[in-house]
Amino acid sequence: MTPVGASSDAAPHRDGGSPLVGRSAELGKLDTVIDRMGRGGPSLVDITGAAGIGKSRLMAELCLRARRRGVTVLRGRATEYERHLPFQPFADAFADLDDRPLRAAPALLDAVSPILGGRGAGPSPGPASATADRFALHRSVARLLAQLGRGGGLVVALDDMHWADPASLELLSHLVRHPVSGPVVLVVARRDRQTPSALTAALTRGADTDAVTRIGLTPLAEQECVEGLASDLPSGRAAQLYAAGEGNPLYFLSLLHAHRERAARGGTSATVLTNSLGELPTGLAALLLDELTPLTPSQRRTLETVAVLGDHAVPQVIGRATGLTDAALDDDLGALERRDLVRPGPGGRLALRHPVIRTLVHESTAARRRVEIHRAAAAELARAGAPAVEQAQHIERSVTVWDPQAYAVLRQAAEQTASTAPTSCAHWLGAALRLLPDTVEHGPERRDLMLRRARALGVAGGLRECRDLLHEVIGSAGPDETGVRTPAVVLCALTERHLGRYPEAIALLRRELRRQPEPSPSDRVSIGLELSSSAPHNTSYPQMRGEVARTLAEARSLGDELGEAGALAVAAFGEAYEGGVAAAGAFAEQAAELLDGLPDGDLTAVCEPLARLGWAEAFLGRYTDAERHADRGLEIARRSGQVYLLPLLLLCKAHVGIQTCRLPSARELAAEAEDIARGIGSSELLAFVLANKAQVLVAASEPGAPKALAAAEEAVATMGPSDNWRASMAWSMLGYAALTGGDPHRARDALLRAGGDDLQGLQPSMRPLLSELLVTAALSTGDVDSASVWAERAGKEAERLGLPVQRASALRSAAQIALHGGDPATAATLLTEAVAESARSGAVFWEARSLLLAAPVMTAAGLGARGAAMWEQGHRMAVTGGAGLLIGLAEMTRPPVPGTSAPATSLPAAPSITPPRLASLTAREREVAELVAEGLTNQAIAARLYLSPRTVETHLSRVFRKTDVATRAGLAALMARS
Repeated sequence: MTPVGASSDAAPHRDGGSPLVGRSAELGKLDTVIDRMGRGGPSLVDITGAAGIGKSRLMAELCLRARRRGVTVLRGRATEYERHLPFQPFADAFADLDDRPLRAAPALLDAVSPILGGRGAGPSPGPASATADRFALHRSVARLLAQLGRGGGLVVALDDMHWADPASLELLSHLVRHPVSGPVVLVVARRDRQTPSALTAALTRGADTDAVTRIGLTPLAEQECVEGLASDLPSGRAAQLYAAGEGNPLYFLSLLHAHRERAARGGTSATVLTNSLGELPTGLAALLLDELTPLTPSQRRTLETVAVLGDHAVPQVIGRATGLTDAALDDDLGALERRDLVRPGPGGRLALRHPVIRTLVHESTAARRRVEIHRAAAAELARAGAPAVEQAQHIERSVTVWDPQAYAVLRQAAEQTASTAPTSCAHWLGAALRLLPDTVEHGPERRDLMLRRARALGVAGGLRECRDLLHEVIGSAGPDETGVRTPAVVLCALTERHLGRYPEAIALLRRELRRQPEPSPSDRVSIGLELSSSAPHNTSYPQMRGEVARTLAEARSLGDELGEAGALAVAAFGEAYEGGVAAAGAFAEQAAELLDGLPDGDLTAVCEPLARLGWAEAFLGRYTDAERHADRGLEIARRSGQVYLLPLLLLCKAHVGIQTCRLPSARELAAEAEDIARGIGSSELLAFVLANKAQVLVAASEPGAPKALAAAEEAVATMGPSDNWRASMAWSMLGYAALTGGDPHRARDALLRAGGDDLQGLQPSMRPLLSELLVTAALSTGDVDSASVWAERAGKEAERLGLPVQRASALRSAAQIALHGGDPATAATLLTEAVAESARSGAVFWEARSLLLAAPVMTAAGLGARGAAMWEQGHRMAVTGGAGLLIGLAEMTRPPVPGTSAPATSLPAAPSITPPRLASLTAREREVAELVAEGLTNQAIAARLYLSPRTVETHLSRVFRKTDVATRAGLAALMARS
């Protein structure tokens, strides 16, 4: 039985024709990939090379071998002239999918409906659900692939991905970063030099982590090429053709075809063409176009029609575009198939033999003829009731003057793609704008369309283009067009914020407040809320208190409950950030009372107050309320398309997940936030997300996990030279990751970079927690005086705040000092208080940490039974919550075997190490280990030894494995003892 979605071996190949020549090494790699499917092998194969070099042929061979092993195979191809059809190569791959095994999961089928429909083969993808968002779609596709792979494995082969539409590139990037679980492999073929940088970057990152196997195809060797493709030719002539073809199989076969055609006609041999230019050798175009010479005029027109129509090249549409009778069309298509210029595909579609031939035929077709074909295709698709997205690509290329019906289709196409493919949405809106007359009469409609396009661009990550378009809207809007002007100003300020241009955002908003005639009271509330949002990003909240108070008063005077709730949420967040706990709590309670009483419909336009309130409550330790408001915000933001809010809401939930020790959930939330932030295109937002991801990874992973440090390093690099609160967060998490990785010197430097020598540059609620890290770092380096100073500061900051988590942190800092001074009894008392404070707030992570730190101290203070009980409780909490950091801490604080003693002299910072022998290390591994012991980072070691950072990481992983050491600190200690 043929696997689901696969065709039998006897079915015609899309690449049919020539045999596979050479490539034995590449095939060996591909066989290994298939062998290791679902068993730790790479989840993606990246086949690169020039046009005609054999990428598609190699992919076809992989698919054939996979099918023979019972693996389901889905094949799709991106196409050059359809780059604004969202998810086109994925839809092509799923076009022949037998969905019977999936009918048991109708919700999953519905979730991926924007992709599953296919074009020209069964129902086409209709408009996306109103509640759809493209990032949820990405996750649904991954679940679909995992489900398909359960029946014996799955290979999804995507060809010509250098032409993929932006939505497909974003989906593929997601699948690279989050490999599908189980026996599922994606195979991508592309031309390296034509590949969009975003895809290249994603695949390169995947190759660096061994999730991607890259196969770069080079020209065939002469012997392979000649013996495999032209063994009947005289050796001299074959060598001449090989030299002209430069080892490119497509060029060699074209030369061979021309040689045989001319020989059959009794002509002279094909002219040898030399040199290489760009993607193709010079002269290949002429050779391929020579194949068209024998065609009749009707056959040539039919071929041109197939080239122009692309995915819509089915007999019905071809017939409408050519005007041929069914019999005449059948004759032409039969002749083209016999000449192997056209090949049948799934769903009755026809395609040219090779994308290069399609390009040449398309470009050699007269422009007027192309317009006629597109016009006929648009008419036929409209008659058949095809979705607006499919009609739009032909309308765009055939309608150049005002046509209300065509304009309506373009707008409908934009609406259909707004939630799942915003780049396509922006494209169709741009096409609609080009049709709409630029007259006074259509001015308001034009500006409304521009505003919609700006929103789509912003959501898609085109922040600068979005800002430029908004400036155009603001500059052209009349004084009475407040319905467009004010939203444009507020959106422009928001865009400036995401670009890190806070002074520009503030200046724009203040100018709008001063304009004449002055904005209406309701507009002033909208502008005031956005202006207040600059705190604490660039302006300190105390400087904005007056603005918040004015906005709050104005909203109340208007009876604007949403505006009032927004101002209260800003006030709660700002006061919480500044450490004004009492004021923040009062504002949060008022905001919660208002927001909880408003129906979801009232919050659809703006649900940002829920994000701010959730974070304020998280700062205040009100975790249940924070999560409740973040959940509601997520539901509304997804439904209303407010994508820019999703990372903040997801991270709020992740932050709560850390505090309450639910690390697997926090990890998933942070990963989703990262996907969305990368899609939005804001460097500052991405840096903030990566910093929070690093915090999650530190808590969730074993001590010294390299991924946590890598995320923190990327956060700092992405943030750049900024010094606002998000930058301080990035540097703080770098310090946290460095300390758990056993590098106290780097940790200290990063933490002081985050907040200054006294940490006053940090948010007050963070100061006790980061002071605790500085105490640990200082004691690790023997700087007892500094440790004492930081412990004292932590105590003062915690008392001022009066928050349980911060008080517990300060108590742990004081316990470190007491224990270092040889007073385990005092340390035990302090840690017991820290346990109680953490438990009072519901901060399970910090309660478990305090318990595990207290356990050996209790034993040292003569309370062994109490210490054992605390260890058991802390260990259980850590395991239940998936907190790898605490599980590692538990291993190092495990109670001693009865009858032995283990007096504590300091709180442990890394798992205990049993010194192994170092004889198994190679010379290079020993060299790397010695540099780690000196305190060098991987980057510094790479520079010292002239290696890549990835190579250093590989050596270090082997060192850890051979020595049974888990952290850099442990390795340094081992090297010192040796």
